[in-house]
Amino acid sequence: MNLKYTPFGAFLYATMILYAASCAAFLLRRRGVGWSLAAAGFLAAATCVVWRAFDTGRVPLRNLFEVMLAVAALMPPLSYFGRRLLGVGGEWGDLLIGVALLVPVGFVFDAAPGCLPPMLQTPLFGPHVAAYVIAYAVLAKAAVAAAGVLLARADAAPEDRLRRECAVHRLVGLAFPLLTAGLVLGAVWGKLAWGNWWNFDPKELWSLASWLVYLVYLHVRSAGLVRRPRVLAALVLLGFVVVIVTLLWVNLSPLFSGLHSYA
Repeated sequence: MNLKYTPFGAFLYATMILYAASCAAFLLRRRGVGWSLAAAGFLAAATCVVWRAFDTGRVPLRNLFEVMLAVAALMPPLSYFGRRLLGVGGEWGDLLIGVALLVPVGFVFDAAPGCLPPMLQTPLFGPHVAAYVIAYAVLAKAAVAAAGVLLARADAAPEDRLRRECAVHRLVGLAFPLLTAGLVLGAVWGKLAWGNWWNFDPKELWSLASWLVYLVYLHVRSAGLVRRPRVLAALVLLGFVVVIVTLLWVNLSPLFSGLHSYA
């Protein structure tokens, strides 16, 4: 399905342009302009998500096209509330993530809507996938913040390093309950759809792996087993690498065919 000359495509590509312009404005320290462009981009992205929902008659989270569009739409509000409620900055990074997500949506993935397979026609479909979508958006922001910790200059003030690492911790702490909810809802769904709580499907295994990495991070940080911010940041980045494998490689590679191949 070619989006280039469709009204939906116009909103999608406008979102990409607005996000990119907002990212540039934040980098140039024009915060007012940046927030205005981010808000306009969010409205365009939200329009795409709602449009897709009405067009398909279902929750628009069936495949990578829809999931990555939804995650991209979440980035501006996540950036705003991250700043207001968690004291976590990095707005330019959030908008850059949004652009990176929208590039394959606009130019790579198939936009054909498709029907929900029978196994997805359950009330658990929306909450299960939505929990993961929100968690992945937050963890993407955490990964950018963790990269900032790793790349910080060796002579940076300890207070600055601690502030950045605390921001990473707050974001992972926000995302982890959502990851847990997605995992639990998936197990319940598996029991109802296939008769088993756990089927050792590649998607299930990699989702569990990402959950375990972040669990280890939260445990070793809270217990004080690891005190070096860069080591903790590396652990968060490892978790996000596993998230990328779960979201992309497992869905796109023929090596991982399984119960979630529809995505």
